[in-house]
Formats: sequence, C-alpha cells, structure tokens
Amino acid sequence: MQTDAKVVSLTKGTTQQSPTSSAGRLPVALIQVRDKAAVQLKQTLQMLFDNADDTLFEMADRATSNAEQNAFFEAMRDLRLKRKSIERTFLEKVFECFAALNQYEVGKAPQLDVASFDNLSLVQNDELEEVVALDAMVAKVMSRDGVALGHITARLNTLVSKKIEDRTNPLGPRVLCESFLDACRSLGVEIKVKLIIFKLFEKYVLTELDALYAEANQSLIQAGVLPDLRSAPVRRQPDRPAASSRGAQAGNVASGGATGDEGVQEVFGVLQELLTQVRGSAFPRREYPADAVPVSSVDLMRLLSHLQQHLPQQAADDYDLRVNLDQLLSRASARSGRVRVVGQVDDDVINLVSMLFEFILDDRTLPDSLKALIGRMQIPMLKVALLDKTFFSRGSHPARRLLNEIAAAALGWVEQDEAQRDSLYHRIEQVVQRLLNDFVDDPSIFSELLAEFLAYTGDERRRSELLEQRTRDAEEGRAKAELARKRVEEALNQRLLGRTLPEVVVRLLREAWSKVLLLSCLKHGVESAEWQAALQTMDDLIWSVESHEAPEARARLLELVPGLLKSLRDGLASAAFDPFSTSEFFSQLEALHVQAFQRLRKPEPEPVELADGGLESPIPLLDLSEEPAEEEGAPVMVAVVEEIVLAAPGETQVPEPELTLADDDEALVFVDNLRVGSWVEFQEDEEHKLRCKLAALIRPTGKYIFVNRTGMKVLEKSRMGLAVEFRRKAIRLLDDALLFDRALESVIGNLRRLKGA
Repeated sequence: MQTDAKVVSLTKGTTQQSPTSSAGRLPVALIQVRDKAAVQLKQTLQMLFDNADDTLFEMADRATSNAEQNAFFEAMRDLRLKRKSIERTFLEKVFECFAALNQYEVGKAPQLDVASFDNLSLVQNDELEEVVALDAMVAKVMSRDGVALGHITARLNTLVSKKIEDRTNPLGPRVLCESFLDACRSLGVEIKVKLIIFKLFEKYVLTELDALYAEANQSLIQAGVLPDLRSAPVRRQPDRPAASSRGAQAGNVASGGATGDEGVQEVFGVLQELLTQVRGSAFPRREYPADAVPVSSVDLMRLLSHLQQHLPQQAADDYDLRVNLDQLLSRASARSGRVRVVGQVDDDVINLVSMLFEFILDDRTLPDSLKALIGRMQIPMLKVALLDKTFFSRGSHPARRLLNEIAAAALGWVEQDEAQRDSLYHRIEQVVQRLLNDFVDDPSIFSELLAEFLAYTGDERRRSELLEQRTRDAEEGRAKAELARKRVEEALNQRLLGRTLPEVVVRLLREAWSKVLLLSCLKHGVESAEWQAALQTMDDLIWSVESHEAPEARARLLELVPGLLKSLRDGLASAAFDPFSTSEFFSQLEALHVQAFQRLRKPEPEPVELADGGLESPIPLLDLSEEPAEEEGAPVMVAVVEEIVLAAPGETQVPEPELTLADDDEALVFVDNLRVGSWVEFQEDEEHKLRCKLAALIRPTGKYIFVNRTGMKVLEKSRMGLAVEFRRKAIRLLDDALLFDRALESVIGNLRRLKGA
C-alpha cells in the first residue's frame, strides 16, 4: 500500500511549480522550522479528518428533516473523497508562503485601491459568513498566542529579505485559515456544513498552535536568532493574579496609590500629580476639622451604590454627583457624631471621573438623546475606577471598552421622535439599566455586558456591511453605465451631428442601436472587436441610406445590404429590442434601399447618331423654370442639429453648484481629505440633522456616496457640492476616535493648561 506523501516531496513539488523559487533560498534555520511545522500541521489535519465523520454523523442524526440529513451524509462522502486533495493543497500553500519569504515580485506594479468595473459582484451571504468565521478564529488565536507569534515574526524578519507581519507570517493563524479555506473550495457542501468543518479546523489544528509556536521559537533560539528576545507583558488576561511585584502592586491599587508597569508610571499617577498641582485653583481645597474621619473604600462604595439605586430615571443635566454624595456624608456624620469625609485618593478619582463625564456630555459627536443614557453610567464608572486604578491606564479595561463601544455604535445614530423604539437605543438602555441594578462591587459584570453588546453590534455591523457593499456595487455599476452612455453619445454625435438623414434611421440609431452599443461597451469594452463591429454596422447603415454618385456605389450597396441586415437583426435581438418595432423598421429600411437601388440603376442614355453625323439626346431638356416634383414615397428627412443625450431611466443627475472654487480652497481641501468610512453630519435645516458615512467615492464620475448606520444610501454629492456645503458650515466631520481616550486626553490637556496658568 502506498504511503502518504512526505513533506520533502511537497517541497519539491512547490519548487517545480514556482519558477522563481530559486531566486531566494531559505536559511537553514527557517527550513527546519518549516519542516517541523509541516509535520505537526499534517498530524493535526489528519486528526481533523479522522473525527469529521463522527461529527457529521452526529449532526445528521440530530437533523430535523430528510433534506438536512442528506446534506450531512453527502458532506461525509465528499470529505472522504477529497480528504487527500485538501491535505495536499493545504500543505502546498503553507510551503508556498514560506518560499515567498525571500522573493520579490519583480516588474509588478503596486495594486492601487481603485474600483474595478470588470469584477463587480455582490458580497454573497455565504462568503460573508466565511469571512466572519475566519476573523473569529484568528482573533482567538491572537488573543491566546499573540506574543509567541510576535516573537516568531520578529525572528523571521532577521532571516528573510521581505518585511513580514503577524498577519503575513506563514505560521500565523490568518495565513493558515486562508490556506485551509482555499483548500476546501472544492468541497460541494453548503455553508452550514462548511462552518462545521471550520470549527473542526479550529478545534484540532488552531488549538495546537501554542506548541507549534513554542517549538518554532526554541528552534530559532538554538540557531542563534534573537536569543535574548524577552517576553512582552501578557495583556490577554489582565485580570489574572500576577506573581511577585504585580501582587504587591495590587495592594497599592486598593489604597489608591500610583502603580508602575515595566518602570513606566501609570496614567493615574500622572493625573494625581497634576490634580495636586492645580488643587486650590481649579478645585477648591476642602477644609475639614482635625478630627474628620475618611470613609473607608467599602463605606464609600455603599454610599455610591445608594446613589446609583436612587438615580432619577431621567437624570437632569444639572445632576451633581458631588453634591448628592456630600449630602449622604452629612447624614452619616450626624449619625456618628464625627465628620466623615472622602479620602484624598478617592477624592482625586471622583474629580477625574467627573471631568471625564463633563467632556463626554459636552461632546458634539454623541447624539443628545444618547448622552442622557451614557451620563447615567457615571456612578458605575466611578465605582469601577475606585476598585481598579488601571481603569485610567489600560485601554483594554472592560469598563472603558464598553463605554467606547457604546459611543462607536452611537456615532451614526439619528435623533428620532420615539427613540425608545430604536433597537440600538433600546440595547444601550438595557446595558445602562443592568449596570444600575446589578453592579455592586464585582467588575466582572462589565466583561459580561461588553461581550453581549459586542455580539449585538457585530450582528448589526455584518448586516450593515452587506447592505453597504451592495450599495457600493450598485453605485459602481451606475458609474460604469454612465461612462458607457457617454461613449455611446460620443459615437452617435460624431456620426450624426450636422447630417441630414432619413428620420427612421436617425430614430433607430438613437432609440435602438444605442442600446446595442451600450451593451457592447459594458460587456466587452471600447477596445473590443464587438464594439468596433457595432460601430461599423452603424457606419454601414448610414452610408446605405445616403445619396451616392460614384459608379461603383451600386455594386458596393448590393454587396453590403445582406450582411448589414443580418448584423442589424442580430444586434437588436441581443439588446432585446421590441420585435414589433424591429419589424416595422426593417420594412421602412427595405423601402429606402429599394429607392437607393432605383436611383443607382438608371443608366446614362446613349446619344443617337443623326444622319448628318451629329448626336441627339433621347431625353428631352428639363424645364428649369418649374420646381422638380417630389418623388413619390420619398422618405422623411431630418437634420440632426442638437447633440444626442441618452438619459438613463429613473436616474437624476446630481446638480452641480454654480459656484466654482480654487483647487487650494479650504473647502475643497476638506473634501479631498475625506476618506471612505468617515462619518459626517449634515445640517439639513434648522431642526434636522443627518448623520451618514462616506461609503464610496466613485472616481470616474466624481460622486460621493453616503449611507446611514444600516448601510442604506441616504445621500449623493459631487466634490464641488460637498465643498459648498462645507463653506456654508452645513457639514461637520465627526470624530470617530475612542470616546474615553479623547476624554482622557482632554482632561490631561486641561490640567496641564491650568498648571501653567
């Protein structure tokens, strides 16, 4: 029995297939890493297929219909038949990725981000699901083994000539997932089954990458490649109890002291220092009696929880957390007989969170209705900041991320009369209410709410991206059609403008043959033989109905007409032109050609020789004093004096403003700096604003296409039209940077200005 092909044979096969593989040979250390990785990948892939039958059989057993059950059985059969092919293709692609590390593509121009009209297609749901599944698998591996992969990437960059990143690393999860996805293209299974196979790939292959990465790094270290590369701080499990110094720092966090991270002072320490320097000017110094007792962190949390539970349903803009907290402290002081105050560190935290929310509630990027909701999160955010000072320094903190994700989702939200009926508003309201009701002192609720909110926004984003892609495709298709119409208009005007021709021919070329030309231009392009043939047919038709004096015209007409009629019939049929109108036109064209033959058939009369040797013409002289009688059945002639303009049905042109601006005008500079994905706000009138995202810039036509947060087209503008809107201050660019980060940056900037004042 023949054994499976070894890895060496794959290397040879790859070398033979790539004529440029000898251009850059891999270092020995990298070849060893590649071969060891290939062995492990092959073993894990075999485990995948060994378990695929059981998994699919179990799914078939649980199927709810015969059709679904048959789909799983067919998938099992297809997978058995194509197993070897998938394994071979997958490993070949891995080897190709390694072989490309020391190769440059010579003579290949860089790929520009330009819309291709020849490859327009809608994003299919199946493809979208594949992309989502792939991204999810990659994200899991990167969160788990990102540091180890980063070390491999750093070491590979010292060995090869081409700059690589984690996403292009041959052992990276993205490259491996894409290679497996390509290898599975031959499977004739529906997307539901394919996603199950992807899950198996994740379970049996991707989960073993930690061992592969460890072995690869160790192999490169033994080969002397960056042996002193230190492990970076692990960020994927920030809440896990750390050893040694991290454990000691946890005590500092509880007491509000500044902590360090790899020798770098945390943001909270910087903020504390700035607050100390401006206290007394920006913040009043609180004078307390000498016997004042600071409340413990536990008691302060209880007071804040009380305020949290009794927060008004519709919190007023002038709701002051500090005033309400002081009132509770006054009651506690009256009961205990001693003045109770907030400790200095906790007071700093309260001041910082208050400043952060002042920025958030003044931010013009957030819609006013959602500001009120987000403002109700101030007390929960304050409590989590008191519990964990890394709230100010760690961008991945779940509470910060939750706030940022809510703000990002709200960016495209538009004010509505009945906001509660909007799904996004309702979801944010649920998150806020859950925090107010359930958050006491366990910050894990933020991680839970973050996961739920990300799942919701992920579904919303996938739907909006699908519709947005369809919008882009439709607009690019319209642009392609518009350019094709202009080409057809040019061709018609070049041949008809200024001529006098039979009315029926002009009408046919304008109403019918223009469609044939348009179809040929769209399908084949203006450089194609089909386009040239359609132009030639139009030229032949025009020539066949014109008057000609040359003796050879009759012979040419006799030779031309049969082929011309066939070309006309084929072209009109391909454009699905009305058969009745086609038949009527050919009847009239036949009459025109008959008249043309009659004119050309009249022979020149030979002179008659007289008895005296002179010549006499048999045709009597014309009486020039009389107007020549019109020939019976003469065609109606028309003079084409105006340019032909082909209008697309149902389309309206974007009105171009009369104002023309210089190229260096500030408004045009603003428009030219707009990037696809930018959010803007249009002031439609005094009361209504429209928030939308630039989804596409159709460069051939200069159209800017804007969509709402669902991906639906809501606006179309020209470059000059946008510039005019900007000049009259009716358009504003929305800042889509992370809300918390912008707020923190603003607070630090304000404190530094106050310090220097």
